Amino acid sequence: MILLWLIVLLLAGGVLAWVAQRFHPASPRWISLFTLLAALLLTLMLWSNTGASLTDSAWLLRLEQPWVPQWGVGFSLALDGLSLLMLVLTFFLGLLAVLISWREIQHKVGFFHFNLLWVLAGITGVFLAMDLFLFYFFWEVMLIPMYFLIGIWGHENRRYAAYKFFLFTQASGLLMLLAILGLYFMHGNQTGTFTFNYFELLNTALTPQAARWLMFGFLAAFLVKLPVVPFHSWLPDAHSQAPTAGSVILAGLLLKTGAYGLLRFVLPLFPTATVEFAPYAMLLGVIGIIYGAILAFSQTDLKRLVAYTSVSHMGFVILGVFAFNEWALQGVVMQMITHGLSTGALFILAGFLYERLHTRDIRQMGGFWATAPKMAVVALVFVMASLGLPGLGNFIAEFLTLVGAWQANNWLTVFATIGLVLATAYSLRIMQKIFLEKNLEQTVLPDMNAREMLIAAPMLVLILWLGLYPQPVLDLAKPAIEAQLQAYNTPLVPEPEEPSIQTAFYLPATDSVYFQNLNEAFYERK
Repeated sequence: MILLWLIVLLLAGGVLAWVAQRFHPASPRWISLFTLLAALLLTLMLWSNTGASLTDSAWLLRLEQPWVPQWGVGFSLALDGLSLLMLVLTFFLGLLAVLISWREIQHKVGFFHFNLLWVLAGITGVFLAMDLFLFYFFWEVMLIPMYFLIGIWGHENRRYAAYKFFLFTQASGLLMLLAILGLYFMHGNQTGTFTFNYFELLNTALTPQAARWLMFGFLAAFLVKLPVVPFHSWLPDAHSQAPTAGSVILAGLLLKTGAYGLLRFVLPLFPTATVEFAPYAMLLGVIGIIYGAILAFSQTDLKRLVAYTSVSHMGFVILGVFAFNEWALQGVVMQMITHGLSTGALFILAGFLYERLHTRDIRQMGGFWATAPKMAVVALVFVMASLGLPGLGNFIAEFLTLVGAWQANNWLTVFATIGLVLATAYSLRIMQKIFLEKNLEQTVLPDMNAREMLIAAPMLVLILWLGLYPQPVLDLAKPAIEAQLQAYNTPLVPEPEEPSIQTAFYLPATDSVYFQNLNEAFYERK
Protein backbone atom coordinates (compact mmCIF):
# COMPACT_ATOMS: atom_id res chain seq x y z
CA MET A 1 0.00 0.00 0.00
CA ILE A 2 2.97 2.33 0.39
CA LEU A 3 3.10 2.75 -3.41
CA LEU A 4 -0.51 3.87 -3.47
CA TRP A 5 0.04 6.26 -0.59
CA LEU A 6 2.88 7.97 -2.48
CA ILE A 7 0.43 8.94 -5.21
CA VAL A 8 -2.40 9.79 -2.82
CA LEU A 9 -0.05 11.98 -0.77
CA LEU A 10 0.77 14.13 -3.80
CA LEU A 11 -2.84 14.35 -5.02
CA ALA A 12 -4.16 15.25 -1.58
CA GLY A 13 -1.34 17.73 -1.01
CA GLY A 14 -2.19 19.48 -4.26
CA VAL A 15 -5.86 19.86 -3.36
CA LEU A 16 -4.98 21.03 0.15
CA ALA A 17 -2.49 23.61 -1.21
CA TRP A 18 -5.15 25.01 -3.55
CA VAL A 19 -7.78 25.26 -0.80
CA ALA A 20 -5.36 26.61 1.82
CA GLN A 21 -4.64 29.78 -0.13
CA ARG A 22 -8.00 31.14 1.08
CA PHE A 23 -6.73 31.12 4.64
CA HIS A 24 -3.12 32.27 4.21
CA PRO A 25 -1.24 33.30 1.02
CA ALA A 26 1.99 31.47 1.99
CA SER A 27 0.39 28.20 3.12
CA PRO A 28 0.41 26.50 -0.34
CA ARG A 29 4.20 26.80 -0.45
CA TRP A 30 4.67 25.16 2.94
CA ILE A 31 2.14 22.43 2.18
CA SER A 32 3.93 21.56 -1.08
CA LEU A 33 7.30 21.64 0.65
CA PHE A 34 6.31 19.27 3.45
CA THR A 35 4.38 16.98 1.07
CA LEU A 36 7.39 16.48 -1.19
CA LEU A 37 9.78 16.22 1.74
CA ALA A 38 7.64 13.42 3.19
CA ALA A 39 7.52 11.64 -0.18
CA LEU A 40 11.30 11.94 -0.61
CA LEU A 41 12.00 10.58 2.88
CA LEU A 42 9.60 7.73 2.23
CA THR A 43 11.39 6.69 -0.96
CA LEU A 44 14.80 6.97 0.68
CA MET A 45 13.51 4.73 3.45
CA LEU A 46 12.37 2.23 0.81
CA TRP A 47 15.85 2.34 -0.74
CA SER A 48 17.53 1.67 2.60
CA ASN A 49 15.11 -1.12 3.54
CA THR A 50 15.10 -3.01 0.24
CA GLY A 51 18.83 -3.22 -0.45
CA ALA A 52 19.04 -6.79 0.84
CA SER A 53 16.35 -8.06 -1.54
CA LEU A 54 17.95 -6.84 -4.75
CA THR A 55 19.61 -10.18 -5.43
CA ASP A 56 16.36 -12.15 -4.99
CA SER A 57 14.10 -10.43 -7.51
CA ALA A 58 14.03 -7.38 -9.70
CA TRP A 59 10.71 -6.37 -8.10
CA LEU A 60 10.88 -4.90 -4.62
CA LEU A 61 7.19 -4.13 -4.00
CA ARG A 62 3.96 -4.94 -5.82
CA LEU A 63 0.33 -3.95 -5.35
CA GLU A 64 -2.46 -5.73 -7.24
CA GLN A 65 -6.07 -4.61 -6.80
CA PRO A 66 -9.02 -5.19 -9.18
CA TRP A 67 -10.39 -1.99 -10.65
CA VAL A 68 -12.71 -2.79 -13.57
CA PRO A 69 -12.36 -6.60 -13.68
CA GLN A 70 -14.92 -7.14 -16.45
CA TRP A 71 -12.63 -5.17 -18.79
CA GLY A 72 -9.40 -6.63 -17.45
CA VAL A 73 -8.35 -3.32 -15.85
CA GLY A 74 -6.53 -3.58 -12.55
CA PHE A 75 -4.89 -1.13 -10.18
CA SER A 76 -1.42 -2.63 -10.52
CA LEU A 77 1.63 -0.86 -9.13
CA ALA A 78 5.16 -2.26 -8.81
CA LEU A 79 8.54 -0.96 -7.73
CA ASP A 80 11.95 -2.14 -8.88
CA GLY A 81 15.38 -0.51 -8.76
CA LEU A 82 14.79 1.52 -11.92
CA SER A 83 11.47 3.00 -10.78
CA LEU A 84 12.85 3.61 -7.28
CA LEU A 85 15.70 5.70 -8.70
CA MET A 86 13.23 7.65 -10.80
CA LEU A 87 11.01 8.29 -7.78
CA VAL A 88 13.93 9.63 -5.75
CA LEU A 89 14.80 11.95 -8.64
CA THR A 90 11.14 13.00 -8.97
CA PHE A 91 10.67 14.03 -5.36
CA PHE A 92 14.11 15.62 -5.09
CA LEU A 93 13.59 17.85 -8.13
CA GLY A 94 10.00 18.51 -7.05
CA LEU A 95 11.27 19.74 -3.70
CA LEU A 96 13.71 22.07 -5.47
CA ALA A 97 10.92 23.28 -7.78
CA VAL A 98 8.94 24.43 -4.74
CA LEU A 99 11.95 26.32 -3.37
CA ILE A 100 12.66 27.90 -6.76
CA SER A 101 9.11 29.20 -7.12
CA TRP A 102 8.98 30.55 -3.55
CA ARG A 103 9.51 34.14 -4.73
CA GLU A 104 9.02 33.78 -8.47
CA ILE A 105 5.32 32.81 -8.32
CA GLN A 106 3.23 35.58 -6.78
CA HIS A 107 -0.24 35.13 -8.32
CA LYS A 108 -2.59 32.15 -8.09
CA VAL A 109 -0.07 30.53 -5.77
CA GLY A 110 -2.48 27.85 -4.57
CA PHE A 111 -3.42 26.78 -8.09
CA PHE A 112 0.25 26.76 -9.08
CA HIS A 113 1.17 24.33 -6.33
CA PHE A 114 -1.91 22.24 -7.09
CA ASN A 115 -0.69 21.79 -10.66
CA LEU A 116 2.90 21.22 -9.55
CA LEU A 117 1.96 18.40 -7.16
CA TRP A 118 -0.48 16.84 -9.60
CA VAL A 119 2.05 16.72 -12.44
CA LEU A 120 4.45 15.04 -10.00
CA ALA A 121 1.67 12.61 -9.02
CA GLY A 122 1.19 11.75 -12.69
CA ILE A 123 4.93 11.21 -13.14
CA THR A 124 4.99 8.99 -10.03
CA GLY A 125 2.13 6.94 -11.44
CA VAL A 126 3.95 6.52 -14.76
CA PHE A 127 7.00 5.14 -12.94
CA LEU A 128 4.89 2.69 -10.88
CA ALA A 129 2.00 1.57 -13.11
CA MET A 130 2.10 -2.05 -14.29
CA ASP A 131 -1.33 -2.03 -15.91
CA LEU A 132 -1.22 -0.48 -19.35
CA PHE A 133 -4.60 1.21 -18.97
CA LEU A 134 -3.43 2.69 -15.65
CA PHE A 135 -0.14 3.69 -17.26
CA TYR A 136 -1.96 5.59 -19.98
CA PHE A 137 -4.18 7.22 -17.36
CA PHE A 138 -1.18 8.61 -15.49
CA TRP A 139 0.50 9.53 -18.80
CA GLU A 140 -2.44 11.89 -19.45
CA VAL A 141 -2.68 13.08 -15.84
CA MET A 142 0.80 14.62 -16.02
CA LEU A 143 -0.01 16.37 -19.31
CA ILE A 144 -2.80 18.74 -18.26
CA PRO A 145 -1.14 20.27 -15.15
CA MET A 146 2.03 20.94 -17.14
CA TYR A 147 -0.10 22.67 -19.77
CA PHE A 148 -1.41 25.03 -17.07
CA LEU A 149 2.05 25.59 -15.57
CA ILE A 150 3.31 26.82 -18.94
CA GLY A 151 0.14 28.61 -20.07
CA ILE A 152 -0.56 30.58 -16.87
CA TRP A 153 2.83 31.25 -15.26
CA GLY A 154 5.05 31.27 -18.34
CA HIS A 155 6.61 34.17 -20.23
CA GLU A 156 5.43 36.33 -23.13
CA ASN A 157 4.59 33.55 -25.66
CA ARG A 158 3.37 31.08 -23.04
CA ARG A 159 0.05 30.25 -24.71
CA TYR A 160 1.67 29.28 -27.99
CA ALA A 161 4.22 27.10 -26.17
CA ALA A 162 1.51 25.49 -24.02
CA TYR A 163 -0.67 24.68 -27.05
CA LYS A 164 2.28 23.23 -28.93
CA PHE A 165 3.32 21.10 -25.97
CA PHE A 166 -0.23 19.85 -25.54
CA LEU A 167 -0.79 18.99 -29.21
CA PHE A 168 2.50 17.13 -29.65
CA THR A 169 2.17 15.05 -26.49
CA GLN A 170 -1.57 14.45 -26.76
CA ALA A 171 -1.48 13.32 -30.40
CA SER A 172 1.43 10.95 -29.79
CA GLY A 173 -0.25 9.67 -26.63
CA LEU A 174 -3.37 8.74 -28.60
CA LEU A 175 -1.23 6.63 -30.93
CA MET A 176 0.10 4.81 -27.87
CA LEU A 177 -3.47 4.24 -26.68
CA LEU A 178 -4.29 2.58 -30.00
CA ALA A 179 -1.25 0.33 -29.64
CA ILE A 180 -2.27 -0.58 -26.07
CA LEU A 181 -5.77 -1.52 -27.27
CA GLY A 182 -4.30 -3.54 -30.13
CA LEU A 183 -2.10 -5.50 -27.73
CA TYR A 184 -5.08 -5.96 -25.39
CA PHE A 185 -7.31 -7.49 -28.09
CA MET A 186 -4.55 -9.65 -29.59
CA HIS A 187 -3.73 -11.13 -26.20
CA GLY A 188 -7.42 -11.69 -25.50
CA ASN A 189 -8.03 -13.45 -28.81
CA GLN A 190 -5.06 -15.75 -28.18
CA THR A 191 -5.70 -16.66 -24.56
CA GLY A 192 -9.37 -15.89 -23.97
CA THR A 193 -8.35 -13.51 -21.18
CA PHE A 194 -8.65 -9.81 -21.90
CA THR A 195 -6.29 -7.92 -19.63
CA PHE A 196 -4.12 -4.83 -19.50
CA ASN A 197 -1.73 -6.42 -16.99
CA TYR A 198 1.88 -5.84 -18.03
CA PHE A 199 3.17 -9.17 -16.77
CA GLU A 200 0.57 -11.16 -18.70
CA LEU A 201 0.96 -9.12 -21.88
CA LEU A 202 4.68 -9.91 -21.90
CA ASN A 203 3.76 -13.43 -23.04
CA THR A 204 1.68 -12.29 -26.02
CA ALA A 205 2.75 -13.96 -29.28
CA LEU A 206 2.82 -11.40 -32.07
CA THR A 207 3.39 -11.74 -35.78
CA PRO A 208 6.34 -9.66 -37.03
CA GLN A 209 4.06 -7.19 -38.80
CA ALA A 210 1.78 -6.75 -35.77
CA ALA A 211 4.78 -6.28 -33.48
CA ARG A 212 6.13 -3.54 -35.73
CA TRP A 213 2.85 -1.58 -35.81
CA LEU A 214 2.29 -1.88 -32.07
CA MET A 215 5.89 -0.93 -31.33
CA PHE A 216 5.58 2.20 -33.48
CA GLY A 217 2.48 3.20 -31.50
CA PHE A 218 4.45 3.10 -28.25
CA LEU A 219 7.47 4.74 -29.88
CA ALA A 220 5.35 7.66 -31.07
CA ALA A 221 4.60 8.67 -27.49
CA PHE A 222 8.03 7.97 -26.05
CA LEU A 223 10.13 9.53 -28.83
CA VAL A 224 8.06 12.71 -28.81
CA LYS A 225 8.30 13.01 -25.03
CA LEU A 226 12.05 12.27 -24.97
CA PRO A 227 12.29 14.13 -27.52
CA VAL A 228 14.07 12.71 -30.55
CA VAL A 229 14.83 14.68 -33.71
CA PRO A 230 12.66 15.42 -35.73
CA PHE A 231 9.90 15.31 -33.06
CA HIS A 232 11.63 17.82 -30.80
CA SER A 233 10.34 21.22 -31.91
CA TRP A 234 7.91 21.58 -28.99
CA LEU A 235 10.72 21.38 -26.43
CA PRO A 236 12.66 24.67 -26.95
CA ASP A 237 9.41 26.67 -26.99
CA ALA A 238 8.08 24.95 -23.87
CA HIS A 239 11.37 25.42 -21.99
CA SER A 240 11.88 29.04 -22.96
CA GLN A 241 8.33 30.06 -22.01
CA ALA A 242 7.81 27.92 -18.89
CA PRO A 243 8.49 29.28 -15.40
CA THR A 244 11.74 28.08 -13.86
CA ALA A 245 10.05 25.33 -11.87
CA GLY A 246 8.25 24.17 -15.02
CA SER A 247 11.53 23.99 -16.94
CA VAL A 248 13.11 21.93 -14.17
CA ILE A 249 10.18 19.48 -14.15
CA LEU A 250 10.20 19.30 -17.96
CA ALA A 251 13.92 18.67 -18.34
CA GLY A 252 14.47 16.62 -15.21
CA LEU A 253 11.36 14.44 -15.19
CA LEU A 254 8.94 14.62 -18.13
CA LEU A 255 11.67 13.84 -20.63
CA LYS A 256 12.69 10.87 -18.49
CA THR A 257 9.23 9.34 -18.75
CA GLY A 258 9.95 8.82 -22.45
CA ALA A 259 13.23 7.07 -21.71
CA TYR A 260 11.55 5.03 -18.96
CA GLY A 261 8.82 3.96 -21.39
CA LEU A 262 11.40 2.67 -23.85
CA LEU A 263 13.11 0.61 -21.15
CA ARG A 264 9.98 -0.66 -19.44
CA PHE A 265 7.63 -1.30 -22.34
CA VAL A 266 9.21 -1.20 -25.79
CA LEU A 267 12.21 -3.46 -25.12
CA PRO A 268 10.39 -6.29 -23.24
CA LEU A 269 7.13 -6.26 -25.23
CA PHE A 270 8.53 -6.15 -28.77
CA PRO A 271 12.01 -7.77 -28.83
CA THR A 272 12.03 -8.81 -32.49
CA ALA A 273 10.64 -5.51 -33.77
CA THR A 274 13.12 -3.47 -31.74
CA VAL A 275 16.02 -5.45 -33.19
CA GLU A 276 14.86 -4.56 -36.69
CA PHE A 277 14.40 -0.90 -35.77
CA ALA A 278 17.62 -0.63 -33.74
CA PRO A 279 20.00 0.65 -36.48
CA TYR A 280 17.57 3.40 -37.43
CA ALA A 281 16.93 4.31 -33.79
CA MET A 282 20.65 4.56 -33.08
CA LEU A 283 21.06 6.71 -36.20
CA LEU A 284 18.30 9.04 -34.93
CA GLY A 285 20.13 9.22 -31.62
CA VAL A 286 23.41 10.23 -33.28
CA ILE A 287 21.63 12.83 -35.42
CA GLY A 288 20.03 14.24 -32.28
CA ILE A 289 23.36 14.40 -30.45
CA ILE A 290 25.04 16.42 -33.21
CA TYR A 291 22.04 18.48 -34.32
CA GLY A 292 21.09 19.49 -30.77
CA ALA A 293 24.66 20.48 -29.95
CA ILE A 294 25.00 22.65 -33.07
CA LEU A 295 21.72 24.44 -32.41
CA ALA A 296 22.62 24.90 -28.74
CA PHE A 297 25.84 26.68 -29.73
CA SER A 298 23.94 29.08 -32.00
CA GLN A 299 21.37 30.24 -29.42
CA THR A 300 21.37 33.62 -27.69
CA ASP A 301 18.42 32.89 -25.39
CA LEU A 302 19.91 31.07 -22.39
CA LYS A 303 16.89 28.84 -21.77
CA ARG A 304 16.65 27.82 -25.43
CA LEU A 305 20.37 27.08 -25.36
CA VAL A 306 19.94 24.72 -22.40
CA ALA A 307 16.83 23.23 -24.03
CA TYR A 308 18.79 22.21 -27.12
CA THR A 309 21.46 20.65 -24.91
CA SER A 310 18.66 18.37 -23.68
CA VAL A 311 17.94 17.32 -27.25
CA SER A 312 21.62 16.47 -27.64
CA HIS A 313 21.93 14.57 -24.36
CA MET A 314 18.75 12.58 -24.96
CA GLY A 315 20.34 11.30 -28.15
CA PHE A 316 22.68 9.29 -25.92
CA VAL A 317 19.60 7.70 -24.34
CA ILE A 318 18.33 6.44 -27.70
CA LEU A 319 21.82 5.26 -28.63
CA GLY A 320 22.12 3.28 -25.41
CA VAL A 321 18.62 1.82 -25.26
CA PHE A 322 18.93 0.16 -28.66
CA ALA A 323 22.40 -1.22 -28.01
CA PHE A 324 20.82 -4.13 -26.05
CA ASN A 325 23.56 -4.70 -23.48
CA GLU A 326 23.99 -4.03 -19.79
CA TRP A 327 26.77 -1.45 -20.17
CA ALA A 328 24.63 0.73 -22.41
CA LEU A 329 21.48 0.45 -20.32
CA GLN A 330 23.39 1.28 -17.14
CA GLY A 331 24.64 4.34 -19.00
CA VAL A 332 21.06 5.23 -19.97
CA VAL A 333 19.90 5.04 -16.35
CA MET A 334 22.83 7.19 -15.23
CA GLN A 335 22.11 9.65 -18.04
CA MET A 336 18.49 9.95 -16.93
CA ILE A 337 19.58 10.87 -13.41
CA THR A 338 22.62 13.04 -14.13
CA HIS A 339 20.93 14.92 -16.96
CA GLY A 340 18.03 15.69 -14.64
CA LEU A 341 20.45 17.17 -12.11
CA SER A 342 22.84 19.04 -14.41
CA THR A 343 20.29 20.44 -16.87
CA GLY A 344 17.85 21.17 -14.08
CA ALA A 345 20.60 23.13 -12.34
CA LEU A 346 21.33 25.13 -15.51
CA PHE A 347 17.64 26.04 -15.82
CA ILE A 348 17.65 27.08 -12.17
CA LEU A 349 20.66 29.33 -12.83
CA ALA A 350 18.87 30.77 -15.85
CA GLY A 351 15.95 31.56 -13.56
CA PHE A 352 18.24 33.26 -11.04
CA LEU A 353 19.74 35.42 -13.81
CA TYR A 354 16.32 36.31 -15.25
CA GLU A 355 15.07 37.30 -11.80
CA ARG A 356 17.97 39.75 -11.49
CA LEU A 357 18.36 40.98 -15.09
CA HIS A 358 14.86 40.45 -16.59
CA THR A 359 16.44 39.07 -19.74
CA ARG A 360 17.59 35.70 -21.03
CA ASP A 361 19.77 37.16 -23.80
CA ILE A 362 23.37 36.14 -23.14
CA ARG A 363 24.57 39.01 -25.35
CA GLN A 364 23.48 41.40 -22.62
CA MET A 365 25.48 39.56 -19.97
CA GLY A 366 29.16 39.28 -19.19
CA GLY A 367 31.77 39.81 -16.50
CA PHE A 368 29.58 38.53 -13.67
CA TRP A 369 32.33 36.44 -12.07
CA ALA A 370 33.63 39.48 -10.18
CA THR A 371 30.29 40.44 -8.62
CA ALA A 372 28.70 36.95 -8.28
CA PRO A 373 31.52 34.46 -7.61
CA LYS A 374 29.27 31.91 -5.87
CA MET A 375 26.92 31.75 -8.83
CA ALA A 376 29.89 31.55 -11.20
CA VAL A 377 31.43 28.56 -9.38
CA VAL A 378 28.09 26.74 -9.25
CA ALA A 379 27.57 27.42 -12.97
CA LEU A 380 31.09 26.20 -13.75
CA VAL A 381 30.49 22.86 -12.02
CA PHE A 382 27.28 22.17 -13.88
CA VAL A 383 28.63 23.40 -17.21
CA MET A 384 31.56 21.01 -16.76
CA ALA A 385 29.09 18.25 -15.88
CA SER A 386 27.12 18.99 -19.04
CA LEU A 387 30.21 18.55 -21.22
CA GLY A 388 31.06 15.26 -19.47
CA LEU A 389 34.13 16.17 -17.41
CA PRO A 390 35.58 13.16 -15.51
CA GLY A 391 34.74 13.22 -11.82
CA LEU A 392 31.15 14.36 -12.45
CA GLY A 393 28.10 12.17 -12.98
CA ASN A 394 27.53 12.88 -16.66
CA PHE A 395 30.94 11.43 -17.52
CA ILE A 396 29.97 8.06 -16.04
CA ALA A 397 26.69 8.10 -17.97
CA GLU A 398 28.21 8.93 -21.34
CA PHE A 399 31.19 6.62 -20.87
CA LEU A 400 28.98 3.60 -20.11
CA THR A 401 26.63 4.46 -22.98
CA LEU A 402 29.44 4.76 -25.52
CA VAL A 403 31.16 1.56 -24.36
CA GLY A 404 27.86 -0.32 -24.68
CA ALA A 405 27.03 1.28 -28.02
CA TRP A 406 30.47 0.34 -29.36
CA GLN A 407 29.58 -3.32 -28.89
CA ALA A 408 26.53 -2.80 -31.11
CA ASN A 409 27.66 -0.43 -33.85
CA ASN A 410 31.17 0.96 -34.10
CA TRP A 411 30.63 3.67 -36.69
CA LEU A 412 27.60 5.24 -35.05
CA THR A 413 29.47 5.29 -31.76
CA VAL A 414 32.37 7.12 -33.42
CA PHE A 415 30.01 9.78 -34.75
CA ALA A 416 28.29 10.05 -31.35
CA THR A 417 31.59 11.02 -29.75
CA ILE A 418 31.58 14.13 -31.95
CA GLY A 419 28.76 15.30 -29.73
CA LEU A 420 31.14 15.33 -26.77
CA VAL A 421 33.42 17.75 -28.61
CA LEU A 422 30.47 19.97 -29.54
CA ALA A 423 29.25 19.84 -25.93
CA THR A 424 32.54 21.37 -24.90
CA ALA A 425 31.95 24.25 -27.33
CA TYR A 426 28.45 25.20 -26.18
CA SER A 427 29.25 24.62 -22.49
CA LEU A 428 32.29 26.89 -22.53
CA ARG A 429 30.28 29.46 -24.48
CA ILE A 430 27.87 29.68 -21.53
CA MET A 431 30.71 30.51 -19.15
CA GLN A 432 32.39 32.87 -21.60
CA LYS A 433 29.31 34.93 -22.44
CA ILE A 434 27.85 35.18 -18.94
CA PHE A 435 30.75 35.23 -16.50
CA LEU A 436 34.03 35.96 -18.31
CA GLU A 437 33.54 38.48 -21.12
CA LYS A 438 33.64 42.22 -20.49
CA ASN A 439 30.51 43.63 -18.88
CA LEU A 440 29.41 46.11 -21.55
CA GLU A 441 26.21 47.03 -19.70
CA GLN A 442 28.13 47.78 -16.47
CA THR A 443 25.59 45.65 -14.61
CA VAL A 444 26.25 44.70 -11.00
CA LEU A 445 24.82 41.21 -10.48
CA PRO A 446 23.89 40.31 -6.88
CA ASP A 447 25.33 36.98 -5.78
CA MET A 448 23.32 33.95 -4.66
CA ASN A 449 21.50 34.33 -1.34
CA ALA A 450 21.00 31.67 1.36
CA ARG A 451 17.83 30.22 -0.22
CA GLU A 452 19.50 29.90 -3.60
CA MET A 453 22.57 28.27 -2.07
CA LEU A 454 20.26 25.84 -0.27
CA ILE A 455 18.91 24.85 -3.69
CA ALA A 456 22.30 24.57 -5.40
CA ALA A 457 24.30 22.83 -2.65
CA PRO A 458 22.54 19.42 -2.69
CA MET A 459 22.67 19.34 -6.49
CA LEU A 460 26.43 19.97 -6.36
CA VAL A 461 26.89 17.19 -3.81
CA LEU A 462 24.84 14.71 -5.84
CA ILE A 463 26.53 15.38 -9.18
CA LEU A 464 29.94 14.93 -7.51
CA TRP A 465 28.82 11.79 -5.69
CA LEU A 466 27.48 10.23 -8.89
CA GLY A 467 30.76 11.04 -10.63
CA LEU A 468 33.04 9.70 -7.89
CA TYR A 469 31.00 6.83 -6.46
CA PRO A 470 28.15 5.70 -8.77
CA GLN A 471 28.17 2.08 -7.58
CA PRO A 472 25.06 2.27 -5.31
CA VAL A 473 23.00 3.55 -8.24
CA LEU A 474 24.42 0.93 -10.62
CA ASP A 475 23.76 -1.85 -8.11
CA LEU A 476 20.18 -0.73 -7.55
CA ALA A 477 19.44 -0.56 -11.28
CA LYS A 478 21.22 -3.82 -12.22
CA PRO A 479 18.40 -6.37 -11.54
CA ALA A 480 15.85 -4.23 -13.40
CA ILE A 481 18.17 -3.87 -16.38
CA GLU A 482 18.84 -7.60 -16.49
CA ALA A 483 15.09 -8.21 -16.46
CA GLN A 484 14.60 -5.84 -19.40
CA LEU A 485 17.29 -7.66 -21.37
CA GLN A 486 15.99 -11.14 -20.58
CA ALA A 487 13.97 -11.35 -23.79
CA TYR A 488 17.17 -10.75 -25.78
CA ASN A 489 19.04 -13.71 -24.32
CA THR A 490 16.61 -16.51 -25.22
CA PRO A 491 15.16 -17.77 -28.53
CA LEU A 492 11.98 -15.91 -29.30
CA VAL A 493 10.35 -17.75 -32.23
CA PRO A 494 11.08 -21.12 -33.86
CA GLU A 495 11.39 -19.77 -37.39
CA PRO A 496 12.46 -16.13 -37.46
CA GLU A 497 12.06 -13.98 -40.51
CA GLU A 498 15.05 -13.47 -42.77
CA PRO A 499 16.79 -10.39 -41.37
CA SER A 500 17.55 -7.36 -43.42
CA ILE A 501 21.08 -6.30 -44.32
CA GLN A 502 20.90 -3.57 -41.67
CA THR A 503 19.89 -6.09 -39.02
CA ALA A 504 22.63 -8.50 -40.02
CA PHE A 505 25.18 -5.71 -39.82
CA TYR A 506 23.96 -4.74 -36.39
CA LEU A 507 23.53 -8.11 -34.70
CA PRO A 508 26.98 -9.77 -34.55
CA ALA A 509 28.14 -7.49 -31.75
CA THR A 510 25.36 -8.63 -29.38
CA ASP A 511 25.63 -11.55 -27.00
CA SER A 512 22.19 -13.02 -27.61
CA VAL A 513 22.00 -16.62 -28.85
CA TYR A 514 18.92 -15.68 -30.77
CA PHE A 515 20.68 -12.84 -32.55
CA GLN A 516 23.62 -15.09 -33.42
CA ASN A 517 21.26 -17.67 -34.93
CA LEU A 518 19.62 -14.97 -37.01
CA ASN A 519 22.95 -13.76 -38.27
CA GLU A 520 24.22 -17.26 -39.10
CA ALA A 521 21.01 -17.98 -41.02
CA PHE A 522 21.52 -14.79 -43.02
CA TYR A 523 25.06 -15.69 -44.08
CA GLU A 524 24.05 -19.27 -44.94
CA ARG A 525 21.47 -17.89 -47.36
CA LYS A 526 24.12 -15.57 -48.79
